[in-house]
Amino acid sequence: MDPSPQRAAFRRLHESGCFVIPNPWDIGTAMMLKHLGFKALATTSSGFSFSRGLPDTDWAVPRDMALAHIAEIVRATDLPVNADFESGYARDPEGVAESCRLCAATGVAGLSIEDHGDTAEEVIYPFALAVDRIRAAAEALKGTGVLLTARCEAHLFGLPGAQATVLKRLVAYAEAGADVLYAPGLRTAEQIREVVAAVAPKPVNLLISAPVGLSVADAAALGVRRISVGSALARAAWGGFLQAARQIAGEGSFDALATAEPFGALNSFFRTHHPKA
Repeated sequence: MDPSPQRAAFRRLHESGCFVIPNPWDIGTAMMLKHLGFKALATTSSGFSFSRGLPDTDWAVPRDMALAHIAEIVRATDLPVNADFESGYARDPEGVAESCRLCAATGVAGLSIEDHGDTAEEVIYPFALAVDRIRAAAEALKGTGVLLTARCEAHLFGLPGAQATVLKRLVAYAEAGADVLYAPGLRTAEQIREVVAAVAPKPVNLLISAPVGLSVADAAALGVRRISVGSALARAAWGGFLQAARQIAGEGSFDALATAEPFGALNSFFRTHHPKA
């Protein structure tokens, strides 16, 4: 399948307004999210990892496994897909570039690269190395139409002076060729406005993975162009599953199953949307 239409559509989504890019973790959830009217999807490394009984870490889900999953989500619908591509499965810029080329070959419309370090002492990569990694990723994706999102993880890991670090790094990542900027863990309207202003006119992705009092309209008013939910939908599914299972195991009650989606509705949806239908 030629990914050019999806890549062009994904870029157009970032030109104006604000849209939500939800995160499926398997074929069924990708299909259902398309059915609900979303215009693009993003993979979730943690949602996929948990579905395989694995922690969300590079050593548990190696690059080849991640690429196979990303390709599966790309094939699940005709929507543009952004890949949660961890830290690029390499430390050195050359390795990140090679990983990005492999990810682009799956047909994705975009991919994100973190600056999360690879040792306990190095929570995020040193500044110069982090910028070089983004520059190498941008160069590797040049001419493909794949949108590059650069992430700064300082807030996510609660580093001292996180907001200053985020602002400095996201500006540098934008200058190094990133198309979209992303700092998971932003909490306040002031922080969000600062990031949007610092990297303008390039678009900003905002993570909303819990009820924090912000609606899509609120985020749009702050200048956010794209909203992702990370592992939140996968965790919501786990929450419903565990609530019912714990009630059965602990109380012998099946009351929590009342909120389950009806079998007929799910079966009818997948029967109708199966390629052989």
